Amino acid sequence: MQKIDRVFGENYLRCMDNFYDYGVHLLFNDWWENAPADAIAKYVAAIENHPEQGPLARERWLAEPFSLDQVKGYARGTLGGEWLAFMVENNLVERLALGYRELHEELEAQGKLDNMPDLLKYKVLRGYQTHDIHHVLTGYTATPLGELALQAFQLAQQDYPYSAMTLATVMGHATLVDPHLIKPAMDAITDGWAYGRRARSIQFVAFEKMLDLPLVEVQAEYGLLREDKPAFEMANVPELLKEAA
Repeated sequence: MQKIDRVFGENYLRCMDNFYDYGVHLLFNDWWENAPADAIAKYVAAIENHPEQGPLARERWLAEPFSLDQVKGYARGTLGGEWLAFMVENNLVERLALGYRELHEELEAQGKLDNMPDLLKYKVLRGYQTHDIHHVLTGYTATPLGELALQAFQLAQQDYPYSAMTLATVMGHATLVDPHLIKPAMDAITDGWAYGRRARSIQFVAFEKMLDLPLVEVQAEYGLLREDKPAFEMANVPELLKEAA
């Protein structure tokens, strides 16, 4: 039986201690040097064998670097207009995807990502490009619990170590450090998981080419319309989550 690399295990515990001090984006990149080949192959196969995700992933399409100026002309109610509003209202960084790509290329040059297949290199870069669009499409807020729900949604749609590590880290912290986090975290996770399972896959989709369309039209196309509001709320969440709010 393949065992977890002990050096990686220490970093996992460090992330579990405080996932804002040592983020999952760092843990994710730590994993590849000693990741089990069989586990890597299963992650690749899950994408390649998916009827919708496989063909899109093979195209390796990446959008141009995002700028708020690109979407300033779109009216509210369109995907582009709602994306702009989401970015401005939450004071989010325009260079999120570009900044991660710089980190990715630095680690790649150091040889730390030699075991990461090209398909998963593409997945993580494309994932950073679409992350905030996925917030808009799913309706999940840019809050700690909203982020957790979105990762659960993503994992429900695609076997992917980044999302799985996020859930494992948060629940590990809740289990071993702060049990008051268990219920709000599980409410967010179960909402995202169920939502992601029933929706059509939004992974690798070029939503940047649909910015002029009404948001509700795009949501309807991908099974993302929902009458109910997420059951989880930010009230009375544990201190670790409040730190990032």
